[in-house]
Amino acid sequence: MKITAIENFLVDKGGPAPWLFCAIRTDSGITGYSEYGQGSLYKGLPGLIEDLGRSLIGQDPRPVDKIFMDMYRNRRAETGGATAMAMAGIELALWDIKGKDLGVPVYRMVGGPFREKQRVYWSHLATYRVRRAEQLGKPPLRTMEDIADCAREAVDAGYTAFKTNIIFPGENPSMINNMFAGANDQNAPTQLVRHAVEQIGAMRQAVGPDIDILLDINYNFKTEGAIAIGRALEEFDLFWLEIDNQDPDALLQLKMAQRTPICTGEQLLGLRQYQPYFRKHAMDTVKVDVQWQGFSQAKKVAELAEVYELNIAPHNYNSHLSSFQSLNLTASVSNVRIMESDVDSAPWRDEITTAVPEIKDGYMTIPTGPGWGCDLDEVAAKKYAFEG
Repeated sequence: MKITAIENFLVDKGGPAPWLFCAIRTDSGITGYSEYGQGSLYKGLPGLIEDLGRSLIGQDPRPVDKIFMDMYRNRRAETGGATAMAMAGIELALWDIKGKDLGVPVYRMVGGPFREKQRVYWSHLATYRVRRAEQLGKPPLRTMEDIADCAREAVDAGYTAFKTNIIFPGENPSMINNMFAGANDQNAPTQLVRHAVEQIGAMRQAVGPDIDILLDINYNFKTEGAIAIGRALEEFDLFWLEIDNQDPDALLQLKMAQRTPICTGEQLLGLRQYQPYFRKHAMDTVKVDVQWQGFSQAKKVAELAEVYELNIAPHNYNSHLSSFQSLNLTASVSNVRIMESDVDSAPWRDEITTAVPEIKDGYMTIPTGPGWGCDLDEVAAKKYAFEG
């Protein structure tokens, strides 16, 4: 079997950036698919895939780890960031080919399954409705009670956990990113902390004590501000406070200064970047993005996390193919806390893949089909092609 072509698909997801997909063709008729990278890099990442892929034409696609290591070694001077995401896009499609060639799910090639279903949380609860409520067919977020209604909706849909961001309802609803970031210098003013307390308090009151609430504050606060928010929210028993931070010592300070558990790591790519955080035990749960760093690296990160008595939580906010890739990871490792799952998305999301995850009582069923168990529908992908 030889690789004959590599093709990118950019698919509209209803926002300013697309979903990114890679298809690797072979002379045996098998096509491997992947969802990869950060959609905001929709010009650079597909170009990197093309650059990296030229040397793969004519190669056997099945020795996946060797091909990944060859790409890594050939790009020693620029192995991180977007380059790592592009290598992941290729590697993920190769795993799909290998699984299809053998007729088994990816997880069965690496020792799984460890589980038959995976607990998931409704991610970005109310968040996408800030800017796209009408497109999503949902009521606008005018009041704090509207945000509380979103929490009730998640519970009514069978979810036992949901994650949100700091949201400001009103005639022109907004989020923390476009209200306080930038000129705010990543501070947490008193009125913002009080607002976070009001929001999480309303959501907690709406769903009761048994539903897990997660809050993602992204990269919007320095350590002092994150500590202030974490302390103020302790009374609501958050499942975790999620934050992106490039300094393991700062994260350790945050973890030790308040009682809310800390989840972080989505911004890290590969073992070498995670290792300093693990050595300091700077987080309680490890966020790992399969789409950004590839399957092999994500699995190795999970296995290293096991050594440090840490569980992982896949970062997964893309299309259904992303969910199937992430489910194959959770079926391949022994230390999973929970998995992210976007619910509010483009109304046509179900059309662009050949399968949709099964969700029951807050759990996704581990797929049993070969490869990822899900393909990109190329006809639909072209129908909803991203125009920029």
